[in-house]
Amino acid sequence: MSFKKVFASLLAAAMLVGCGSGSTGSDTTASSTSGSSDSESGRVYFLNFKPELDETLQELAATYTDETGVEVQVVTAASGTYSQTLTAEMDKSAKPTLFVIGNQAGVREWSDYAIDLTGTAIANELSTDAYNLYDESGKLVSIGYCYECYGIIVNPDLLEQAGHSLDEITNFDSLKAVVEDIHARADELGFDAFSSSDMDGSSSWRFTGHLANLEYYYEERDAGGWTEAPATLTGAYVENFKNLYDLIINNSLTDPKDLATGGHDAENEFKTGQAAFFVNGSWEYAAVSEDVPNARMIPYYCGVAGEEKAGLNCGTENCWAVNSQVSEADQQATIDFMVWLVSDSFAASKMVEQLGVLPYKNAPESANGFLADAANYTDNGCYVMDWATNYQPNVDEYRAGLVAALNQYDADQSDANWANVETAFVQGWATQYAAVNN
Repeated sequence: MSFKKVFASLLAAAMLVGCGSGSTGSDTTASSTSGSSDSESGRVYFLNFKPELDETLQELAATYTDETGVEVQVVTAASGTYSQTLTAEMDKSAKPTLFVIGNQAGVREWSDYAIDLTGTAIANELSTDAYNLYDESGKLVSIGYCYECYGIIVNPDLLEQAGHSLDEITNFDSLKAVVEDIHARADELGFDAFSSSDMDGSSSWRFTGHLANLEYYYEERDAGGWTEAPATLTGAYVENFKNLYDLIINNSLTDPKDLATGGHDAENEFKTGQAAFFVNGSWEYAAVSEDVPNARMIPYYCGVAGEEKAGLNCGTENCWAVNSQVSEADQQATIDFMVWLVSDSFAASKMVEQLGVLPYKNAPESANGFLADAANYTDNGCYVMDWATNYQPNVDEYRAGLVAALNQYDADQSDANWANVETAFVQGWATQYAAVNN
């Protein structure tokens, strides 16, 4: 199947919304490009919140400057600090000209700082409207620049070495049987089931943002879909989150008691064959496929009835906004740079290599195997788990509460400590919703 068909099938099946912040991150990194531009040519300052894209963006920024003479600076916010960094940078005289507004909460907060992208050259490059975010007035505030999926990444070769196959895994019970068998024989096999599930800032988003989505998604589905964040959760699927979370942390290379402080490299553990399963997303394909070329991605099986027809978690957390508070020259320079990123053969190929797919007419097709897995599930009649996690209210504070409760539970898996996790899920949501909605 061509990727265009894959992409089309995903679009037809997925209910897509913009994503919350709480992205992964690295130390804040400034572009190596330098120099000043005159007022006629404008300048570009992209405040990036996707750390795995930083190296590529630095290279592309330098190339664009060499080709055009336009100054391009890329700064990547540190882990879990995008909103704070954005607020700080917007107070400076040299503000970001290009930044990320990834969900409706962000639209409400930053719409006044974003130009209306309707009819702009970059909007005209789009192949779909599915990832765009509008404010209440209908202004096109931000536009998606990639499409992603997440789930459980699997090394089929290690499963085969353990006497299992990917075809065995169709629901939580079958996943549990395979995982627990591998963990029980880890010394014999020379590898374990799951890579590490650290709860420090570089990793906790995989669980308090992504894995938590399974609870939100099924609540959202029961409610007939969300168009805005609900004021409260029922917590009906917190126990299903517990099913999968327990399976992950208790059948892993790392003792749960050692997860709080971090320091483990889950990606490298998977790439080097130390673990058969790795909780992450399609953005990891370029990295892990070098060492595990036939790596696959499976859904968050967690014990929900009918989950044999579950697919992957699909959506985007990456939406570009152009700053309304900078000069028209800077705005135009920024839009020109955006168009170049998604249409120039060299630049767009580099972007697709890292991001998987660009929803733009002139971007090359993707070879991302995990996105192909997402499409295959959809083609086989499986439902797409949309990114309901995007609705997390006051996201940084909400996730911090989950981290604290999960760390306490990891250290002592008592019923009382799990009750605290459930409180962080449900009451934490209501508390943070009230905090941002008065």
